[in-house]
Amino acid sequence: MTASVPVRIEIPQIAVDSELMALGLLADGALEVPPGGFPAGWFTGGPTPGEIGPAVIAGHIDQITGPGVFYRLGSLATDDDIRITRADGTVALFRVVRVGQFPKDAFPTELVYGDLDHAGLRLISCGGAFNRGTGHYEDNIVVFADLVPSA
Repeated sequence: MTASVPVRIEIPQIAVDSELMALGLLADGALEVPPGGFPAGWFTGGPTPGEIGPAVIAGHIDQITGPGVFYRLGSLATDDDIRITRADGTVALFRVVRVGQFPKDAFPTELVYGDLDHAGLRLISCGGAFNRGTGHYEDNIVVFADLVPSA
């Protein structure tokens, strides 16, 4: 697909229907995260969903007041669908190929952001055990999905 900014993500299996905000990089090179539990955000430094390469969308699992946009991200399974509506009115349909949980200190950067020969999608959130001492989850959940060719 040609480049077009994503504006909405829908994942029926986990009741996600969220607008998308733009995310960049922090001064230390880490991915910026949305300021609250909603909405999810698209990393503007990568391809748009549907272009060749790994498009990245991040969202929170929860917030102080309750569940966040990706609260149930870890319950996705192979062959679940993810719909990305783009600014040009087109919808990029992705199908989950893998769901992984990785320690934050061993985040699979190359696997998530590395070059692809096809259009891919990576959804990222926190997961695993919550560390009350640091106030953060110890792991990241990463969903890997591939674009479903249009008929």
